[in-house]
Amino acid sequence: MKYKRILLKISGEALLGSQEFGIDQEPVKMIAYEIKKARDLGAEIAVVVGGGNIFRGMRNSKNLGMDQASGDYVGMLATVMNAIALQSALNKIEVPCRVQSAIEMHQIAEPYIRHRAIRHLEKGRVVIFAAGTGNPFFTTDTAAALRASEINAEAMLMAKNGVDGVYTDDPRKNKEAKKLIEINYDDIIKNDLKVMDTSACTLCKQNNIPIVVFDFCAKDGILRILNGERLGTSIQ
Repeated sequence: MKYKRILLKISGEALLGSQEFGIDQEPVKMIAYEIKKARDLGAEIAVVVGGGNIFRGMRNSKNLGMDQASGDYVGMLATVMNAIALQSALNKIEVPCRVQSAIEMHQIAEPYIRHRAIRHLEKGRVVIFAAGTGNPFFTTDTAAALRASEINAEAMLMAKNGVDGVYTDDPRKNKEAKKLIEINYDDIIKNDLKVMDTSACTLCKQNNIPIVVFDFCAKDGILRILNGERLGTSIQ
């Protein structure tokens, strides 16, 4: 197995499925089964899921006349909703799972405690980190890079919705965009590639955490990456 401990970053939009808003059970079930296959292989898996299927901080807060900090907090709560939905799907297929939230809400999630999270992983439990970093002005990309660094993840896997890697431009808008198979962290920043926030990329670079960007719809995608198959785009 190429990586023993990974952090999986899932965009909130990946949970939309055929809907325009909210959570579709089909992609949630599919993601849960993909996680189960990787766990059955022996991987230790932490997850950060975005909240864009429910609320996008910067865009929705402007529409509602909210300041960005308030909008970001609402977005963090959206990630908690997604985390609970994914936890439920994992529990149904007998995958032990814990949700840890950066914003304390004891009735539904553990508070984020680094050593407890690592202990859960060591015991074979999937850990879902919710509510981002707990602070406004930071995206879930940055939260994923931060948590990956804190738990000593060996890689961060970024599951994208309908995009199978990093391209020179948005392939959905520009048919001339070329897929990049292997790049380094500085290429993301220097070329302003929109695959992730520069702060997230910088965190991974500082802590030597390789990033794999792949299409979350790719069958057995996580498993194939863990088995050393070149899938999507590798950033290191």
